[in-house]
Amino acid sequence: MARVTAIRALDRGRVAVELDGCPWRAVPAAVVVGAGLAVGGDLTRHAARTIRRELRRAEAAEAAAALLRHRDRSSAELEQRLTRRRVAPSDRRALLESLERAGLVDDAALAVRRAAHLAERGWGDQAIEHRLAAAGLARQLRRHAIDALASESERARLLLSARGIGGRLAAGLLRRRGFSEEAVEDALGLLDG
Repeated sequence: MARVTAIRALDRGRVAVELDGCPWRAVPAAVVVGAGLAVGGDLTRHAARTIRRELRRAEAAEAAAALLRHRDRSSAELEQRLTRRRVAPSDRRALLESLERAGLVDDAALAVRRAAHLAERGWGDQAIEHRLAAAGLARQLRRHAIDALASESERARLLLSARGIGGRLAAGLLRRRGFSEEAVEDALGLLDG
């Protein structure tokens, strides 16, 4: 059994742990606290297991933070990416639950934001539905987000007005952007009429 002979603060919330006078490893400070390590204490098997478990949790939290740093992600997207990073299933579940409780992962709000962003960029309901589904958002959340948008026909008219086109060219554009036939016909009928 090894004895903890020093714990020194490093940068970025990490600490260096020394065992029996020799450098052992640098770990996040939360891991040392979670494992109950103290200078003069022994590194028992139980403490070593706790450190291993706390390290896995800390690595999973760091991975999730890195994934969320640049953009919001759905719980399904995070689950998938954490799986690729080989985070244990129990650690993934616990991490996702804590992120949801903290409000850092909110699939309902994400669906509304992404749908609004895609609609502003000129996409129709079918395309928006497809992209929200690809993000792993539940069908009910996708429907709610799309229902909160301005009508698809109105968005189609605005897109055509901004582009200054009509006729077959306009119909093709709207179809490629995922607008329904009804919205295409409505937008073209109002422009032509």
